[in-house]
Amino acid sequence: FAAQRHVLTYMEDAVSQLLENREDISQYGIARFFTEYFNSVRQGTHILFREFSFVQATPHNRASFLRTFWRCFRTVGKNGGKYSSICCYPEYHCLLQLLCPDFPMELTQKAARIVLMDDAMDCLMSFSDFLFAFQIQFYYSEFLESVAAIYQDLLAGKNPNTVIVPTSSSGQHRQRQPPNDCSPLDGVEASLFYQCLESLCDRSKYSCPPAALVKEMLSSTQRLTFYGFLMALAKDQGINRALGALPDKGDLFLDPAMDQELEKLVAQVSGLSVSGPTSSSGDTANLPVRNSPRINSPWKPLHHRRKMDAESEGSNEETDSSEN
Repeated sequence: FAAQRHVLTYMEDAVSQLLENREDISQYGIARFFTEYFNSVRQGTHILFREFSFVQATPHNRASFLRTFWRCFRTVGKNGGKYSSICCYPEYHCLLQLLCPDFPMELTQKAARIVLMDDAMDCLMSFSDFLFAFQIQFYYSEFLESVAAIYQDLLAGKNPNTVIVPTSSSGQHRQRQPPNDCSPLDGVEASLFYQCLESLCDRSKYSCPPAALVKEMLSSTQRLTFYGFLMALAKDQGINRALGALPDKGDLFLDPAMDQELEKLVAQVSGLSVSGPTSSSGDTANLPVRNSPRINSPWKPLHHRRKMDAESEGSNEETDSSEN
């Protein structure tokens, strides 16, 4: 159970955070620190502003990141589709970096390629199309790398499902006879492709889409291309539900809990506007100047706060010495 849930990964991270911020944490106790840390893991907020190596470390982290990205930026495609096609992949990458500063561009490009293909990478794409393609590319990245290798082998006339003959004195492998009509334009035979994927899912230690859903998805076609397969994965709502990070496409822009929080925030801002200072022209300042709080990882800010305090003290000393 501990290995399946990656408990050791979270324990190591918690201890690392504890040691890094022990002076600040000692003010309110270690027990409270561990309680808040694992509550954040349960709620999925522990991945905010963390390094990419941690964000991708476990399936739960990946699902949490997908859910957070959707909740933070779903308004990009809201308002009846008015803003549903305003972003190209570098702009989506900027949004990803707001949550994970070192998020690699390569993953964003691969997700965009599922939607746009190579010859249209500079085109705009809707938030929903990018999100579901990104979900497949990010959550199943290791699986898709293996699938790409299998697909290329099948195109080249090789069959990855090699049959080993123990009685062979030469120790050579005998392969099943592959189809000889594979071409990049036509793709590969769907049934043979699925046999290879089924074998891959059985032996893979990484996350894979449910084999039964993949079989059902491929049963309606005789041949398919690699990107056709990726697009089918991205559009399959059964696979989306099995992953459990995002809602169905029809409910993509619905999040009552978040909407309620936003309404509270708007009400607070409106209250500040009404009670704000009067400008020189006698009008009420409807948009008071205020510092927007940054939502941070539960533990990282402590380290940064000490660093900022030290820098501010240094700047004060320089100011004092210059005045003297």
